[in-house]
Amino acid sequence: MDLILGIIVACEIGFWVFVVLGLLARYLLRWRRTGAILLAMTPAVDLVLLAAVIINLRSGGTASFIHGLAAIYLGVSIAYGHKMVKWADVRFAYRFAGGPKPLKLWGWDYAKDCWSDVVRTAIAVGIAAGILWLLTVLVDDPSRADALTAIYPLLGLWFAVDLIWAISYTFSPKKRPADAL
Repeated sequence: MDLILGIIVACEIGFWVFVVLGLLARYLLRWRRTGAILLAMTPAVDLVLLAAVIINLRSGGTASFIHGLAAIYLGVSIAYGHKMVKWADVRFAYRFAGGPKPLKLWGWDYAKDCWSDVVRTAIAVGIAAGILWLLTVLVDDPSRADALTAIYPLLGLWFAVDLIWAISYTFSPKKRPADAL
């Protein structure tokens, strides 16, 4: 397995370990400050990944799709990280701390959430594109950076799919099932 792919997997695991530990501390142990600190550590995982990718490429590594995947991971983590933590927090509070049942979105509320995700995706795509550009500059050898520039069309496709998704739910809102009334 490629070293960078292993680090991406480890970072994803690390992200969720910090989230779970933070929520355990917050709700089961009632250590609110410790929980907040652990949840605040999730961006540190991103810094580890970025540093690993930069070190790998600066030490002569040839950029691959996996390096581009790291840029996408970082964009998603930064743009969607807070939403993912909030999603887990609501469910954890419901399951272990008597919090309210997580809401399912329907109709226009679901469409608005889709449009919020379009904005998040645009931010994630922008961050990933910026990281790809930075890595290309740091490699400073076009023959070693071709795989990075090949990622840009994927970013455009990702944004287009998310945009189409939001448009589709704007014109055809998600209906509440009869048993959810």
